[in-house]
Amino acid sequence: MAGLLHTSVDEILQGREKNSESFSYSKAGVDISYTDAMKREMAVYLRTENPRVLNGLGPFASLYDIGFLGIGDPVLVLKSEEPGSKQKLAMEYGYVESICHDMINHLVNDIAVMGAKPLAVLDTIVCGRAEKETMKAFVKGISEACRENECDLVGGETSIQPEVVNPGLYILTSSIAGIVPRDRIIDGSRIREGDKVLAAASNGLHTNGYTLIRFLMEKIPRIKLDRIEGETFIEQIMKPHTPYYRAIKTVTRGNGVRGMAHITGGGIEGNLCRIIPDGLSAEIDLRQLKTLPIFTYIKNAGNIEEQEMLSTFNCGAGLLLVVDQEHAREIMEQMKQYYDCYEIGEIRKGEKKVVFRNHILFET
Repeated sequence: MAGLLHTSVDEILQGREKNSESFSYSKAGVDISYTDAMKREMAVYLRTENPRVLNGLGPFASLYDIGFLGIGDPVLVLKSEEPGSKQKLAMEYGYVESICHDMINHLVNDIAVMGAKPLAVLDTIVCGRAEKETMKAFVKGISEACRENECDLVGGETSIQPEVVNPGLYILTSSIAGIVPRDRIIDGSRIREGDKVLAAASNGLHTNGYTLIRFLMEKIPRIKLDRIEGETFIEQIMKPHTPYYRAIKTVTRGNGVRGMAHITGGGIEGNLCRIIPDGLSAEIDLRQLKTLPIFTYIKNAGNIEEQEMLSTFNCGAGLLLVVDQEHAREIMEQMKQYYDCYEIGEIRKGEKKVVFRNHILFET
């Protein structure tokens, strides 16, 4: 009877009809054959000539040779990062590869300020539906940004989560491993009274403050059409995060750099305070800060107070270096080979780690 009815004995005994619909993982939103084919196409971007990378796409984990001649006491420097809500704007306005440079440049900067050489990056892409061209653009952008920062994208994870993440929405994160000799770690502990604080220019917002930016765009839609310095508002705010690694590598060959602060969320005060030893204070003269027209525009458009600007944005200084007075001029000139660099403050005795003097000279 079961054969005649094209069902099973169990279903007859239990009084259940056979469900005519066949369920599958692909019907639920994840097509394994599609994602496997997509990964094979992305493998080309993971190719590297670096002999330290011992395997490619496919194994359960990435293998990386960390034997370093000449580094007797190596320390691994580890960091994770994501490009924040800027990635939402990147998807909306077509900056898919660009947002990858944002993420990797930010990530590398964070370990470079501690004196580390970047080695290997792992990325994670979470999405509701994996669109082949978008995924290829992500992996291409991440791998190119890694090469520009003298490191390798060695693998990662693509997590497709339908019903958890909406189709068209992508969430990027990445992690990096770097290395530094223990005696070359730069953490601010050698900062002394009389040291100079130098500012290296940013090219704009980098990857911070975009929740406020999106709020402004929602409340004042016309700003999307405005032009600043010959570029649209969108072009200005979507410039990729400045990569400082090569400049940092140049100036840290000597011994004059005593501390560095990557100016990200929290602004100058929120980041510089992380490297100032107890009992010392970095006095920053805001009149010396070379802010950019985009920051003046944002301040005026949103009627934003100076303190709010300082705690939300880098305001034109993406990297601060604390250097000994004797080497300040030399380091400044070395930095200028890459980015504008100028003196912005000095280390003095004090209980508050960062003190602002005067006010930013925003354009009127």
